[in-house]
Amino acid sequence: MVKVHSRCDLACDHCYVYEHADQSWQVRPKVISDETVAWSAGRIAEHVKRHGLDRVHIVLHGGEPLLAGRARLARIMAELRGRLDALCDLDLRVHTNGVLLDDAFLDVFAEHRVLVGISLDGDRIANDRHRRYADGRSSYERVIRAVELLRRRRDLYAGLLCTMDVANDPLAVYRALCELDPPRIDFLLPHATWDAPPPRPTETAYADWLIRIFDAWIEEGARVPVRMFESILRTSRGESSLTESLGLEPADLVVIETDGAYEQADSLKVAFDGAPSTGLNVVTDDLDTVAAHTGILARQEGLGGLCDTCRACPVVESCGGGLYAHRYRTGSAFANPSVYSADLLKLITHVRHRIAMPTHALPYDTIEALAAGYGGDDDMQHLLAGQRTLRRGLLAGVHTHHSAAEGWDLLTRLDAEHRPAVDAVLDHPYVREWAARCLTGGGSPGYLANIAAAAAVKAGVDTEITLQDVDGVFHLPTLGAFEAARGTDARLLVKDERFTLAGTPDAVWHPVRKLRANGFEVILEDTDPHRHCHGHQTAGRLSEEEAGAWQRAFADAWSLIESDHPHYAAGLRGALSTVVPLTPPPVGGDASSAARHAFGSVAIALPKDAATLALLLMHEFQHVKLGAVLDMVDLYDRQHAGLYYAPWRPDLRPLEGLLQGTYAHLAVSDFWRVRRSTVAGQSDVQFALWRKHTADAIESLDTSRALTPLGLRFLAGMRRSAEPWLAEPVPREAIDAAAELAERHRAASGAE
Repeated sequence: MVKVHSRCDLACDHCYVYEHADQSWQVRPKVISDETVAWSAGRIAEHVKRHGLDRVHIVLHGGEPLLAGRARLARIMAELRGRLDALCDLDLRVHTNGVLLDDAFLDVFAEHRVLVGISLDGDRIANDRHRRYADGRSSYERVIRAVELLRRRRDLYAGLLCTMDVANDPLAVYRALCELDPPRIDFLLPHATWDAPPPRPTETAYADWLIRIFDAWIEEGARVPVRMFESILRTSRGESSLTESLGLEPADLVVIETDGAYEQADSLKVAFDGAPSTGLNVVTDDLDTVAAHTGILARQEGLGGLCDTCRACPVVESCGGGLYAHRYRTGSAFANPSVYSADLLKLITHVRHRIAMPTHALPYDTIEALAAGYGGDDDMQHLLAGQRTLRRGLLAGVHTHHSAAEGWDLLTRLDAEHRPAVDAVLDHPYVREWAARCLTGGGSPGYLANIAAAAAVKAGVDTEITLQDVDGVFHLPTLGAFEAARGTDARLLVKDERFTLAGTPDAVWHPVRKLRANGFEVILEDTDPHRHCHGHQTAGRLSEEEAGAWQRAFADAWSLIESDHPHYAAGLRGALSTVVPLTPPPVGGDASSAARHAFGSVAIALPKDAATLALLLMHEFQHVKLGAVLDMVDLYDRQHAGLYYAPWRPDLRPLEGLLQGTYAHLAVSDFWRVRRSTVAGQSDVQFALWRKHTADAIESLDTSRALTPLGLRFLAGMRRSAEPWLAEPVPREAIDAAAELAERHRAASGAE
């Protein structure tokens, strides 16, 4: 940014140059000299050659740059073009309030290929609230005239910059700007600090103001690019920001004042007098020296340059801590969140949720609820939405195999008119398990016909399709399975909402069984051939007596969960769809598991009592939830190869294994904590044991230095749940017994 004139012909009361803490403009030359321009162009050219840069952006700024006059601006532009055009692509722009702009100025800009941006705060009411002459006259008419000149010479029109004021009607502002057909709109938060905060009628007034515009922008097809919104969308996809006020990219801006002084970003003028100063000048210092200045370096550190609060924020990759100047507070300098942090969190979360990002970014409240170990129905719906997208993507990968063609054709036809039926089948946990195996060479793509057939049955659509058998079983997800001899060529006939298997007179139909309790229903899955991902202990088809025992135990276990653990019951009711029976271990004890690709399902060997079944349901469903979270966001560095001791296992675990175990045992600790109120003694021992194990594991995760900012936020939520349990009184003998159990386990594992 090159300041070509240090004074202005307007007296905007929100101007960061004249109305805030830094008043250095008073001692600057009014206009930049030709000598300073030559030094500036030379320093930039020197930097380009030294670092092999292929592109440089220069904005001619002020004050008001047009006060420099047409002749001087022409000399400045010619000097910059002459020194840089042969070396790199020079993006040269001027930013003006527009009141002096006329065709003669535009002719100069056209000659030197300069784009023009104009400051305008919206309609007349909004603009005249701040952008007036010193005598109070309106600038609106002259600015609109300038914009109309640019609209006729669109090759020079860069866009409009609007400084927000929440007293203005956001939609009136947005519509007024759009009517001027700008190539881009920039919305600028009013420059403020914690010492001098912005006017704020409500806690998130600026987010609420921008959200109304964003929703209209989306509904109208985003016809005018808005830099702030585009930057949020880009950074949410892992791309770079388009503005220094968002994102984690290192800042690369330097300001050259009219006297040749190098300064940091102009916005720092709101912090304190002298805040942007570097003490360096174009005559004596090159740009490498500027780049080594501590103030510049502080804005090159990305995530590492942010305070702990920002680093743990779930939207930090988009927010980036906000504009550097907006973090200032006397005493802690810039080591703070933005004074607009609550607004940025709400806005970014809304944008991600509103446009259904491909990653199905989780809302802030959902992350907080899940991190605490819980999560209600709404939170489960976010996880389910992510799983649906993932499953559809996997199916799209499978369908290219020739044996999947018939199933794919039927499924896509059904999806166009009967999507709820298709979703009901695709939500079956083992559809993803099958698809994932197919894509790694371990599954049969022809099974897609079975999935499509099940959807046709649910939709009541007449069809005929050849099914794929797996070990002599023709399985229809969510419905059941025909058992027939291997190698049978079977076609399913669906007509008048009834279905039969043609060509297999000896086929036996095994309908899916359901477990029901107090309005809650899950599948008791004992026919799906892909449930064997849980291991060799998966039980076969249950007898009626065995199924009855499951129903009785489930009803009792669910009653206990609802009465004693309602925070877990809400999530289970929202997303647990399937229970797979396992064969009891031959050596006794309990057995349970969750499969990484089978969201909504847990596998359990029917335990001896309903309380243990309740515990196993809660425990394994924690793995289900966390697996879905990890499908959607990164909680840790996936390149991290460290191994960690988990207090409950004899082997060292990778970081995800430790994270999964810790999250699962959060529920185990909570179960025994509540259980103590009704069954003391052994419950006290178990609570003492698991609360200590869980707390120790949380500390191991914290010291791994491998968690992402969102992972740290998630871990903080786990810690908030677990820490109060450490203070709960437990009988001394129970603590001693728990310590003895832990020591025996540690000795058996060989851990140190």
